[in-house]
Amino acid sequence: MSVLFVVIGLAAGLLAGLFGIGGGIVIVPALALGAGMGYKRALGTSLAALLLPVGILAAREYWAAGNVDVRAALLLALGLTVGAGISAHYAQSVSQATLQRAFAVLMVVMAVRMWLKAA
Repeated sequence: MSVLFVVIGLAAGLLAGLFGIGGGIVIVPALALGAGMGYKRALGTSLAALLLPVGILAAREYWAAGNVDVRAALLLALGLTVGAGISAHYAQSVSQATLQRAFAVLMVVMAVRMWLKAA
């Protein structure tokens, strides 16, 4: 099982550097579906894994190339911190099935929007 977690992390890291995705779109479904973890446990585990190393090396590469707006990143981090704290508290009172279905709807809506807006 440990190897599976490393593989999931590697896949999420590769996709994070390429597309800016990882936790929600890669790690949570992989833990829930591939590793058999309960959905809430997968959410919590993903957040814990991302807590410190969130894109440090990838962000450095983008920053070195002049592709990081530091002010915007800090403001986003503030919003992420507050928003994640509020929603994580709320999520504990929602059923796993409801969370999983809501997440699936969000991914479909985002995929359709991105598809339609692609240049």
